[in-house]
Amino acid sequence: MTATRQHITAIIARAVGRGVLGGALLMPLRAGALAPATNVVTPAGGTSTTPLVEAPAPLVGLIDAGHFADANAQITTALHASTLATDERRALEFQRERMRRILLDFTLGADDVKARVRKSIPDLTDAEFARWDAAGLFEHQRIDGRTLYFKRAPGNLFRLSPEALARRAVQIPLSDSPMESLNDHQRAVFRAALAEQRSSVLPRRVRMTQTLTVDANAVPAGETVRAWIPYPRAVLGQQQDIRYVASVPTKHALAPESTLQRTVYMEKPAVAGMPTRFSVTYELTLLAQYHAIDPSRVRPAVLTPELAPFTAERAPHIVFTDALRAYSRQVVGDETHPYRITQKLFAAVDRIPWAGAREYSTISNISDYALHAGHADCGQQTLLLMTLLRLNGIPTRWQSGMVFSDNGSGYNNIHDWAYVYLAPYGWVPMDVTTGRLQPATHDDPALEWFYLGGLDAYRIAFNDDYARAFEPAKQAFRSDDVDSQRGEAEWRGGNVYFDQLDYHFDWQMLPAEQGRSGI
Repeated sequence: MTATRQHITAIIARAVGRGVLGGALLMPLRAGALAPATNVVTPAGGTSTTPLVEAPAPLVGLIDAGHFADANAQITTALHASTLATDERRALEFQRERMRRILLDFTLGADDVKARVRKSIPDLTDAEFARWDAAGLFEHQRIDGRTLYFKRAPGNLFRLSPEALARRAVQIPLSDSPMESLNDHQRAVFRAALAEQRSSVLPRRVRMTQTLTVDANAVPAGETVRAWIPYPRAVLGQQQDIRYVASVPTKHALAPESTLQRTVYMEKPAVAGMPTRFSVTYELTLLAQYHAIDPSRVRPAVLTPELAPFTAERAPHIVFTDALRAYSRQVVGDETHPYRITQKLFAAVDRIPWAGAREYSTISNISDYALHAGHADCGQQTLLLMTLLRLNGIPTRWQSGMVFSDNGSGYNNIHDWAYVYLAPYGWVPMDVTTGRLQPATHDDPALEWFYLGGLDAYRIAFNDDYARAFEPAKQAFRSDDVDSQRGEAEWRGGNVYFDQLDYHFDWQMLPAEQGRSGI
């Protein structure tokens, strides 16, 4: 335990000892909760890989268990201590903000959920709802004696339950990425990589504009709104020839290419009754990847000083909990071959159903959450797989950004994936959410594992790690302290959270001659 965490814990413990909090600090953690301290923040409000201040684990556990009133009382008592340093104070203030954000995600009562489900299943019975609820198909929390359901739980039901999906009065296909089914682009990437005997192929030039809009009156008129919009960095064999085109406003600061969560920073005054809009336009060349991995050549990686950090725990979201160790043993069994272990864990995490996710900043340990929730989105699946592979001595690292399509559908989404190190091939991509494909009888069976060693060329990477500070750093808490895809905003009065802003992508495929031939 760090000295600063001991200080905060001692202040809270003294309050408990005086009977101020009725012993609430001694409440047990929920099953599978992270025992070490979590939600580390820096004095500037960014997230750091080096813990400066840790919120006490029992306080984090109280919040995870839904005891918000007790947690608030503890925080209030601790904040009144004159001996608290600024960064200690911010660690406690973030836990209060985390509770506020959780309540923005969990807004529905049982009757609200039933009403929404009945829009798709008009004859839903109370007994049917109760059965699905007992099976964990409606994500909910018990918060200070109230059962509150996640606002996306009614829609998520149809991704989690084939029975519910079949019960819909109107059978409308669920909206999924065009890449989740084997298509001609993936086949072309596979063929080109084998024919050209290189892993990066089929370059295409894209012009992308991302817009960040702060709601009207979210910031008082005349106040300066500060905004950060994600911006790509060059990644060898994946994206290159990045060219800034324009921004609104014109004045901007582009973070150095070494910044692992790179952004364009801009400022603009708020105008009464008007939304505040920021945008950035750039061009880049995207390349698809396919590494033809021969399992017989794969050997355990030599953990050099450069590789060793990528097999280590990184609290709060990559932690080798007892539950995760047990799950790994169950999936891996007595397998020792690095590639076969990777395949087994990839397939296991791929089987976790995708569902719309609560905000990452509200979750104390994302890999643990993905293991227990019964569903996960792309970032949650990715962090779980990264943690499992690291536990088995296989290096992994994060990547995330956005995905899009040129099939006329206008499809786009924010998305997370990762890289795994397989000697002698080195770092190769893996996208467990797009997952295993289903080759037709005329396809090469190797296409099933396209996304374990391959990537399509319809994605832009913004981030080469998670939970890294912006440059310049935010002064308020990040809206997403893990990922950076939608953009962030603040003003001198504090953060502008996601309920008061929106984002949008517009893209244009440029003529082939404006691209490059690849590498």
